[in-house]
Amino acid sequence: MTGPLREREDAHALLTAEAERARAGAGRLVLLRGATGTGRSAVLEAAAAHATHLGLRVLRARCSPDDIALPFSSVLHLLGSVPEFADVGPGDDDRGSAARLWRLLRSYADESPLMVAVDDVHLADEASRRWFVEAARRIDRLPVLLVATERSQYDIDPRPAGLTHALSPSVVRTHTLAPLTDNASADLVRAAFPTASDRWTADCVRAGAGSPLLLHALLDDLDGAPPPTAVPRTCAALYPGSYPAAVSWWLDSAGPATAEVARTLAALEQAERTERTERAASDVRAARKASAEQAENAERAASVERAASAKRAEGSVARDTVPVPFSFPLPDPVPDPESDSCTDTDTDTEAAHEALPAAEVATDALAALVADASGADPARVSGWFTAMTRLGVLRPDRAGRPRYAHPLLRDAVLGGWSTARRQDAHRAVAQAMLRRGDHLDAVARQLLGSAPTGLSWALRVLRDAATVAARDARPGDAVRYLRRALQEPLPDDLRQRLLTELGSLEYASADTPAGIPRLAEALDLPAEPRDQVRTAIALGTALVGRGEVRTAVEVLRRLEGRLAGHPDLARALQTASALLSDQDQTVRREAYRWLTDTAERSPELVGASGQALLVRYAATAGDLPAQEAMRRLRTLLTEPADPLAEPFLLGTAAAVAQWADELDEAERLVERGLAGQHPSLLHPMEQALLDTRWDIAAARGAYGTLLAVLPEAGRARRTGGSPVNADAHTLLALVETGRTPQARRLADTFDLRDTPDSWELNRFLYARGVLRYTEGDVAGALHDFLECGRRQSARAVHSPVVTPWRTAAAECRLALGNPQEAVALATEELRLARVWNTPRTTGRALRVLGRATRGRRGLELGAEAVAVLRDSPAEAELVASLLAHGRQLTAAGERGRGRDHLREGAERAERLGSVRLLTYAEQALRTAGGRRTTPAHTGSGSLTGSERRIAELAADGRTNTEIADLLHVARRTVETHLTSAYRKLGIRRRGELRSVLDD
Repeated sequence: MTGPLREREDAHALLTAEAERARAGAGRLVLLRGATGTGRSAVLEAAAAHATHLGLRVLRARCSPDDIALPFSSVLHLLGSVPEFADVGPGDDDRGSAARLWRLLRSYADESPLMVAVDDVHLADEASRRWFVEAARRIDRLPVLLVATERSQYDIDPRPAGLTHALSPSVVRTHTLAPLTDNASADLVRAAFPTASDRWTADCVRAGAGSPLLLHALLDDLDGAPPPTAVPRTCAALYPGSYPAAVSWWLDSAGPATAEVARTLAALEQAERTERTERAASDVRAARKASAEQAENAERAASVERAASAKRAEGSVARDTVPVPFSFPLPDPVPDPESDSCTDTDTDTEAAHEALPAAEVATDALAALVADASGADPARVSGWFTAMTRLGVLRPDRAGRPRYAHPLLRDAVLGGWSTARRQDAHRAVAQAMLRRGDHLDAVARQLLGSAPTGLSWALRVLRDAATVAARDARPGDAVRYLRRALQEPLPDDLRQRLLTELGSLEYASADTPAGIPRLAEALDLPAEPRDQVRTAIALGTALVGRGEVRTAVEVLRRLEGRLAGHPDLARALQTASALLSDQDQTVRREAYRWLTDTAERSPELVGASGQALLVRYAATAGDLPAQEAMRRLRTLLTEPADPLAEPFLLGTAAAVAQWADELDEAERLVERGLAGQHPSLLHPMEQALLDTRWDIAAARGAYGTLLAVLPEAGRARRTGGSPVNADAHTLLALVETGRTPQARRLADTFDLRDTPDSWELNRFLYARGVLRYTEGDVAGALHDFLECGRRQSARAVHSPVVTPWRTAAAECRLALGNPQEAVALATEELRLARVWNTPRTTGRALRVLGRATRGRRGLELGAEAVAVLRDSPAEAELVASLLAHGRQLTAAGERGRGRDHLREGAERAERLGSVRLLTYAEQALRTAGGRRTTPAHTGSGSLTGSERRIAELAADGRTNTEIADLLHVARRTVETHLTSAYRKLGIRRRGELRSVLDD
């Protein structure tokens, strides 16, 4: 496809004027200079056509590097077409040959005005170039217009001096052809594709890079693919391939050194683009998640204000059958941005002043890197960047670094390299980056595109980068680095360790099918016993995640049989087997039977971690008080522990401490246990510790944290459509915060009919029962609670420390009019609760038994429940007990005392942010003929417990990050609470907190 010349009017005017001058008998040399592809030849052809029209005879020659060896070959191309001079050739004497050729030219000019058109004079042989220079000095009185085109472009290897280097400016007119402007390029695109959109046109313009050659070639290739087809990003989509051929010719014209630099830059840019794409996708996911969190937080804040009306609109359970809600910790208020930030009006000005130096620094750094990788001179590479940017081939990115104007151009530049050559370039760039101290990630990403090197530095970089990526919670990056590392030549023991890490990370990044075969392969390789144990534990964890509990336990037991000389490692495997068996009640019974029998015969064979599991087993079986359980665990924690077994001990102790309401100690144990986890190794206790951390957050009432974190965490672990602990917590949090429709949608996600047995399923059944009760489906709720209890009992889990299903079922029995069955259930739970003997479990059982018993005894039990819970961390249980006892007192005729309890419960419920409890409290108050005292919506008294705790830490000078780390919550949660606290306290800055909190 060809088109009219654009933006070449000045050149045409100059050549027209000089042609007229030649007709008048005064000749001159006109030199048309320009970069490759700027249309020098096209302008020369147009000038020749115009000269013919004016009556000039035109002699043409196109110089070629193939003729360099033959002296005067370019001049002979000019004159050889004249029949009468066909037998003239150069002799051995250059001077004589030049003189004879000059006489030929003069005799030809005597016949008619003459235009001599020499294309690509920079490719002429030396003798011809000297002849053209000498002719330029002597044609001023001849009717000869000598027009030559010369490539003038900055290359990595400096070019020889141009044709006019030795000429006086008076004998030559030089005109440089500039690249096309974007407007001219756009006109060419629209001429070819009149219906093209502005965006499509702009895409073509960038791919054309200001070069008529490239733009026309691109339009040729796109002739069969008009808009709205997108402009391709790769040359594979182009046909017949004029564009990549033009780019290849452009690179060939620039020389091998320039082509090497150009392709090295393209390879580097391609790797960086892949990295940016991946990070951008990650940022989009994070932004969407943050947006969803903000929307949910806003909805939650609004729902507290309209609690009563929202509940009536949802159609809650009838007033006489509304239970005292199953107490579960309630959500914290919602995060907003940090409010201490201020805007500096000088920032933009300073940034503008600093932008240019920063861009120069970035460009110089990139030039140094490309030069190092390609073996070029950094100064020449930097100059080439500048020249190509002015031509339009490169365009600066936001950081000011030069980048190819379009992905298609970059792909075409790379097209001249084989796969092996590209791999070599990536290795060279990686090595250059390493020498100058770039970040490990950047070096490793270049190595991803290289072939195996067998070099120690490459393997070290890939392993270190994988470790950093795993530590920074970027398992996808770590997986890519380890896959590449495994392509290097490795000894078996190192391959075994890398396979274990890779399989663990593939499983963690939801690539479960790939992870398990990797771990199985690693387990078959020869390795140190400790490494084999790590691999077996990782493989067992992955198998359990896929529902293959018995297979996982068998894998561990097979390896245990080969560790006769390593008792510590054998104990670690035994403990891992017991822990993994929790997901299957049959395997669990077998594992704990063996563990119990072994502990009775030879306690030393079980070890501290195994004994800790037995303490946990006894606690859930209802055989051990909380105080005694914690005493035993604290003793075990003082004993020396093998690093492989210590996580089991810490995780078990943390779970029991959370059940015992020793929440601070449980948090310390969780953090200690997680700190000891290897980020690249799959371990069952890591998830157990995270589950305990979420249980602690729920026990504290940090529902804002739970709702922000748990849904994503649950999706990451969910396999085969089975709910996990995160789903149960999320479901309860949604119910407690008044978002029953959302809770229903979550519950309907799972079909529990064919779900395999697990303790997480039992928790989800309990949570779904709470949802059903709240929706008014009391019979459905009772079914879920009883099914939860049946499954728990089959696992020998009788204590209410995990799921208080008996009191929940008792509430359903009461609502259905079966108080005797409710009394039996509540009595049994109270018996078990008194064994464990914590305020949370005992207070809950007393409350429900009091409601079921009624009468004077019921009042006594209700009062005892309130008293037991007064000084406990179970704030939600205290609210529920206050409301239940308030209704009892009102029904017994003690309306004044009853209303006091109900008001206190309502105020505490509002501070907690519980829509469900608040709604129940207001209904009960209306029934009792009272109303709630209007709470303070401003001042320190209006702060929730979480808001006050965070505000006090901020007043003490702690940063938001420090507070988040101290309280084990997200930084966004801290920002939310502070924003809410500032609003309630009527302040704007952190420095004002102390004075208003002290008032």
